[in-house]
Amino acid sequence: MDDEPKSSKAGERAAEGLREATAKEEAKIESKIGHDLAKGADRFEERAKSSDGRSAKEKQKG
Repeated sequence: MDDEPKSSKAGERAAEGLREATAKEEAKIESKIGHDLAKGADRFEERAKSSDGRSAKEKQKG
């Protein structure tokens, strides 16, 4: 018996739509701020700080 989940065509289309929307939003933000957004761990820190000015480490401390 195959225990791996199968993706549906509707799910694949939804995922592709989400990827496209995300790419458009990212391009819009990058053009607005004048530079590429950080990727990977740097992006995590950038996004964490953008919400309230504190880094993820600062938030975990309390």
